[in-house]
Amino acid sequence: MSTDKAYYIPSKAVWPFIGTIGLMTTLAGFANYLNGFGYGSTMMVFGLMLFVLMLTGWFALQAAESESGMHNHGVEISYRMGMMWFIFSEVMFFAVFFGALWYTRNLSVDWLGGFGDGPGRSTNMLWPDFEAHWPTNGPGEIGGEFETMGAFGLPLLNTLLLLSSGVTCTWAHHGLLAGHRDQLIKGLAATVGLGFLFVICQATEYHEAYTEMGLTLGSGIYGSTFFMLTGFHGFHVCVGAIILTVVLFRSMKGHFTPENHFAFEGAAWYWHFVDVVWLGLFIFVYIL
Repeated sequence: MSTDKAYYIPSKAVWPFIGTIGLMTTLAGFANYLNGFGYGSTMMVFGLMLFVLMLTGWFALQAAESESGMHNHGVEISYRMGMMWFIFSEVMFFAVFFGALWYTRNLSVDWLGGFGDGPGRSTNMLWPDFEAHWPTNGPGEIGGEFETMGAFGLPLLNTLLLLSSGVTCTWAHHGLLAGHRDQLIKGLAATVGLGFLFVICQATEYHEAYTEMGLTLGSGIYGSTFFMLTGFHGFHVCVGAIILTVVLFRSMKGHFTPENHFAFEGAAWYWHFVDVVWLGLFIFVYIL
């Protein structure tokens, strides 16, 4: 039990270790899947199951500690600082991919075509027939023929879904602060539903890209940057929706008060971050 002067120190937990194993297995399985190994998909599913198990167990442990009064103001501050640094690391994560997209689109494609005067400029000696335009399927047409993904179909619908989910999440937060649990639950349920609907729409978009448009991870630099940016964002939406689902169940059990609700607040921060990243994706990947 924590007090105003004592800081609660949690006991050793196995959940960080399990989460690490789950993520490593998922990434290793994905890499093997891309390289044509049949067991890659099995590894991916197993890794994701471990990751979900970690989320469930760790969230349950944190909820039990919080509701039993183990967390004082000092613990709350550490949670807030930890969440802020985590979101900052996620900002840098996506900044790298946005930077790679900008570098490819604005510099390296022109250099391969023999244009520009940068230090990395190539000449037509390497690829004499290469056309420096975006989108490109790579020198020598190595990526094959494909169609680009338009912005005003499922991507626009997904944008509306995420923006709406940000509104419902904020509405739920106001309900919590005002002590209106019914509003809190309804807002969270709507946010979770919109989040998973976004994932379903993105899965539909991917299926259409692979089966009808010839757009795959192997479709040159356009295909690889498209799926890496949108895919990682989709994964973050899945994680955020799972987190909000746990918060929803806790709210239905009577957890959280206007004074003690960091779990909800942290989930809301993460969800708004996901919204902002998608707006950047929609503009720089789909429109420009």
